[in-house]
Amino acid sequence: MSSTTQAIIEASKQHPKPADKSFGYGTAGFRMKANLLDSVVYRVGLLAALRSQNLGGKTIGVMITASHNGPEDNGVKLVDPMGEMLEASWEVYATTLANADSDEVLAEEYTNLAQKLSIDIDPESAAFVRPNVVFARDTRESGPALVQALSDALEAVGANKTDYNLMTTPQLHYIVRCINTEGTPQAYGEVSEEGYYKKLAAAYNKLMRGVPSIGEVTVDCANGVGAPKLRALAAEIGESFQCNIVNDLIDEPSKLNSQCGADYVKTQQRLPPASHAAPLARCASLDGDADRLVYYFNDSDGTFRLLDGDKIATLAASFIGDLVKAAGINTKEKTDIKVGVVQTAYANGSSTSYITNHLGLPVICTPTGVKHLHHAALKFDCGVYFEANGHGTVVFSNAALQVIAEHEAESPAQATALENLQALVDLINQTVGDALSDLLLVEVILAHKRWGPKEWDATYTDLPNRLVRVEVSDRTVFKTTDAERRLLEPVGVQEKINALVGKYKQGRSFARASGTEDAVRVYSEAAERGEAEELARLVAEIVAQY
Repeated sequence: MSSTTQAIIEASKQHPKPADKSFGYGTAGFRMKANLLDSVVYRVGLLAALRSQNLGGKTIGVMITASHNGPEDNGVKLVDPMGEMLEASWEVYATTLANADSDEVLAEEYTNLAQKLSIDIDPESAAFVRPNVVFARDTRESGPALVQALSDALEAVGANKTDYNLMTTPQLHYIVRCINTEGTPQAYGEVSEEGYYKKLAAAYNKLMRGVPSIGEVTVDCANGVGAPKLRALAAEIGESFQCNIVNDLIDEPSKLNSQCGADYVKTQQRLPPASHAAPLARCASLDGDADRLVYYFNDSDGTFRLLDGDKIATLAASFIGDLVKAAGINTKEKTDIKVGVVQTAYANGSSTSYITNHLGLPVICTPTGVKHLHHAALKFDCGVYFEANGHGTVVFSNAALQVIAEHEAESPAQATALENLQALVDLINQTVGDALSDLLLVEVILAHKRWGPKEWDATYTDLPNRLVRVEVSDRTVFKTTDAERRLLEPVGVQEKINALVGKYKQGRSFARASGTEDAVRVYSEAAERGEAEELARLVAEIVAQY
């Protein structure tokens, strides 16, 4: 037995796997009750080291967070070298290591995986590549103990490690990309939290040069890590950015995501109780790790209006499309940068129609999950992707970045548009959905358009919709196709859904299994709110039979 495998076994004894529990690495990595996670995080540390070695020592990130979940939960996920999510083919390796029944079996699985990938795990060998791993966590009480489990694994295999302590998830993604591109033509920024603030602040201030302020935005930070980070970002920007931060009680962990945050606002369709905004005032909510953002406001008659990921996507796509034309990059004769939008089945039908018919932009629909949207967005020169829940960003191809950098303006107006487009590239965190970056993006666009939330909301009217969660005994029996818009199994269920949908004007409904729990999500739309709710209830009743 090698010294490495012996070290893995010894350290693993401090982090025993719970009996009769099985784990699966999904879209959100591993996520569960925090008291079940210790052994899982230890094993993720082993995998992070192997991933780094497999890529020649490139730095891999590990984020400990459960995002919008309650404070009793936690989770862990890996970040690949360019700040993207873990390559899908490695998810099965994560699952295999997490489910190893004993310390000895774990060491055996680790060794087998290293051999399969031709990785030398002996630190004394000339062929040994020392792994590099960086990590951070959100504000959950369970975080420090889980960081210790991760650290124990990295020490066992001789990895170089850096603890960035409290960070938003997107900040860690930024750090990972900066480290791996440092000193190259693709250098992404300064490798530090301060570098993140400086990059976003400089871009924001360039875009706001000469643009009058549209006043204060109230930001609900879900009592999570986004609160101190937004405060630091606002301080770096200065007077050009005015925000009122609410729900910033990070020293009271039980309040994380409790009656606040992007998921609460999206699902409850109401302001967080702590937000006392005046009618027509701009409000926004982050989630617990600040990778989601939704906007909203109360109309003059007190009606709650949500401006979700669909609205953010259409706003961003419209602005970028206009800038590309104004800079002279896209004209009637040529399209050097093709702009497109990526959505999931949860996108409101009205938003899809608006993008296609009004903005004249192509739309791709993918299965739910950021990895699917991000991959599809890369098919465009400039891909805008947002889930309705507020998670999303904009990605530019290398070819598009080159065009934007090298294009020569032919008039002062083109020069201004080109400068704004170049600053926009720096303002957007292309690695992953980033609530802080997206917040600044929306604020910039609204300021340029001189819009309040009401004008933004008026671009199109959402079809009334309803999202229902149905608990099931086994979510795996629900299998979908067509970007999760139709059920293949259980056989016959889709036909029943189709029959119901046909009874409602502008009706649409689908059912898909949750990626993290034994539940099925049922989504419905219809021309009238009562019909949308009735359709959701009837489809949920069908699903509940299985």
